[in-house]
Amino acid sequence: MATRIGHLLHRAPGASTPVPDDDDDGANPRGATDADAAPSTPPHGAGRTVQLGDLVVVYEGFNRQKAVTVTEKGCYQNRYGNFHHREWVGKPYGSKVYGKGDAGFVWLLAPTPELWTKVLPHRTQILYLPDISLVCHALELKPGSVVLESGTGSGSLTHSLIRAVAPTGHVYTFEFNRVRAEAASAEIVDHGLADFCTVTHRDIEANGFPGELEDRCDAAFLDLPGPWKCIPSVAKCLRPDGVVCSFSPCIEQVQRCCEALEANGFGDCQTVELLGREYDVEARELQRDLALAQPKLSSRWKREAKEKARRKRKHVDGGDGDGDGDGGGDVQLEPKPVVVAHPRQEAQHHTGYLTFARLSPLVTGEMIDAARAAGGGGTRRRGGGGYDEDELSE
Repeated sequence: MATRIGHLLHRAPGASTPVPDDDDDGANPRGATDADAAPSTPPHGAGRTVQLGDLVVVYEGFNRQKAVTVTEKGCYQNRYGNFHHREWVGKPYGSKVYGKGDAGFVWLLAPTPELWTKVLPHRTQILYLPDISLVCHALELKPGSVVLESGTGSGSLTHSLIRAVAPTGHVYTFEFNRVRAEAASAEIVDHGLADFCTVTHRDIEANGFPGELEDRCDAAFLDLPGPWKCIPSVAKCLRPDGVVCSFSPCIEQVQRCCEALEANGFGDCQTVELLGREYDVEARELQRDLALAQPKLSSRWKREAKEKARRKRKHVDGGDGDGDGDGGGDVQLEPKPVVVAHPRQEAQHHTGYLTFARLSPLVTGEMIDAARAAGGGGTRRRGGGGYDEDELSE
């Protein structure tokens, strides 16, 4: 059994399932409220060694990683040498392995959503870690949440969403391109995450989300050319106080999306542009603290001041000898190696705008009557920290 991303969630890999197609009658996603029992949890540390068929992230250096499937006769080749897969089998993840002749080494890392974002095959433009982390935080995801995503693309965000809601939650992701939907579904199954994610081929902009998901979802993420077209469908699927996020590269898309959000009962709308900047940590030789050489410097400055004053008095060309002979000498400040963190010159460029909004709960007459009954049946006056009829009817 291959060690997959699913094992990092402490879940057993799911069985292979076909991609649901909305074009076929009756092919609807599994109901979100029918919570499946969480797969059995393997013993701590189980599956933490490399086995045949595993997906391994080979780490060569910073920004140099590659996903490799371990096979019996496989051989990984790079500038550090040749690495035979069979020599990796049985080694713990995180091990340093050497190539033939000990010419160089690489690290064998277990796949995680963060690493998968760096090594996945790009079928579309993807979201990267800064945006992904903000999305998962702002959508208030937790184990048990039910999330909508459209479109799936290369599955970069999908893996992080799955980790955030597992083991009792579920991600329903939709992709209008059939080829990309099938590729994403195959990856989800191969990574052992089929119990937590359903990939469906469906055009959300034209058809909206399936009716079976209405009032069942906690959050939604939209990565579409025209997200405003499906905002009414999102409002039907979200529970009250649910959060939606839309990713758009152009500000004109953001404007139209915000108008649609306001028209469909969403509030607390805000748009964020996230520009990250990475720092390098390294040892650099810095000048020693001048305070350590202050006594010698003071002596040298006094000697130079006296020398200058003597020259002004004598007005003699060529100087006046060797000075006062205090024996101070030149001060030599040797550089000292210090570990420092400094920002890189190249900063992250614009990727897109993230627009967040919350579905405002609808206050009905029955809810107002219930609030009055809970407060004792009377109406309290303004100024006493309470409420009156005007406040409840707004």
